[in-house]
Amino acid sequence: MQVRAIQPPEYEAARRLLLAGGWNDHRVSDRGSFALLLERSQACLVALVDGQVVGFARALTDGLSNGYISMVVVAEAYRRRGIGTTLVRAVMGGDSNITWVLRAGREGVAGFYEKLGFVPSQVAMERPRARHPDA
Repeated sequence: MQVRAIQPPEYEAARRLLLAGGWNDHRVSDRGSFALLLERSQACLVALVDGQVVGFARALTDGLSNGYISMVVVAEAYRRRGIGTTLVRAVMGGDSNITWVLRAGREGVAGFYEKLGFVPSQVAMERPRARHPDA
């Protein structure tokens, strides 16, 4: 397995992974919006097996103090092989002085992140995005 920064020809494969994983909102369903999302993010990684995109992670960070993991997905046939763990660790890097947050709102993902050192927060607040008419 290889993990590296996503390249524009791989955008569509990553988008399809997200759609298959239930990310059916306008940010992912619209190709143009998805491309902008990736281009404006500080970290977008893919996991490749035999040249095929089987995992994707996206994060926003200042690289010094704070980071936000926004999207992580692994193709169903490749789950439980450490790909998601490798993606999350790679996107966070090795600086333990950065506070990372995420929205673990998808069913069944809290346990995955807890194994990586995440804990429920007592201090985070959220202003949810408006519902897109196409969502």
